[in-house]
Amino acid sequence: MLQVLTKEFNSFLNSLIAYMVIGVFLVGMGLLVWVFPETSVLEYGYADMETLFSLGPYVFVFLIPAITMRSFAEEKKAGTMELLFTKPLRDWDIILGKYLASFLLVLFALIPTIVYYYSLYTLGNPAGNLDTPGIIGSYIGLVMLAASFCAVGIFSSCITPNQIVAFIVASFLCFLLFTGFESISTLSFWSANALQVNQFGILYHYESMSRGLIDTRDILYFLSVIFLMLSITKLILGSRQW
Repeated sequence: MLQVLTKEFNSFLNSLIAYMVIGVFLVGMGLLVWVFPETSVLEYGYADMETLFSLGPYVFVFLIPAITMRSFAEEKKAGTMELLFTKPLRDWDIILGKYLASFLLVLFALIPTIVYYYSLYTLGNPAGNLDTPGIIGSYIGLVMLAASFCAVGIFSSCITPNQIVAFIVASFLCFLLFTGFESISTLSFWSANALQVNQFGILYHYESMSRGLIDTRDILYFLSVIFLMLSITKLILGSRQW
C-alpha cells in the first residue's frame, strides 16, 4: 500500500493538480471569509469560522472529484491497469494507496486554514472569544466529510475510463449524499419518517459534529460511508472487466 501511496502522492506533487487544488481552495475560502461583504467575518463583527465550515463542503463537492477523477480512470485510459495488477499487491493495497494519497492532498489544503483560527482568536474582543470546541468539532466533521468524498471519488473513477465522466459522477454523488437526503426528507411523502431519512445524509451528521459534540454515531456513519464506497470499488476491480 505504501508503494502505491508514495507513487500517487508524488504524481500529484509532480503535476499542477496539487498546487491548483490547494491554491483554488485557499484563495476561494480566503475571499469568502475575509473579502466578500456578504460572507466576510469583518463585516458582521462576530468572530467565528461559520463561513469556512458552511461553504467548505460545497467547495469540496467539486474540488475533491477533481483530485480523484484520475485515480483509476487514467490507468484504464492509458492501458496500465493490467500492469498495475501484475505487481505483488492486493486489491486493497491499490485502493487504499490511491485513496489515502487523495485524502492527504485534501488535508494539505485544509492545514493552512488554521491561520484563520489564529487570526480570529487575536481579533476577538476580548482576545480568544471563540467557540473553540465548536470549531474543533467542525474541523473534525470537515475532515470526515472530505474522507467520505474521497471514497466516493475513488469509486467514480473506478467505473469509467473517462476522467470527465468520473468527475461528473463523483460531484453528483457527493452533492446527493451531502444535501440530497435532507431535500428528500422535506417531501410530504416522507413526512412521517423525515428524521430517519435525513439521518442517511452527510449534512445531518456534519451539523451534529459542528456543535462541538463528537458523537460516536456520527463517526461510525462517516466510516460506514467510506467502507461502503471502497468495498464497492473492490468488487468492481475484482471483476477485472475493463
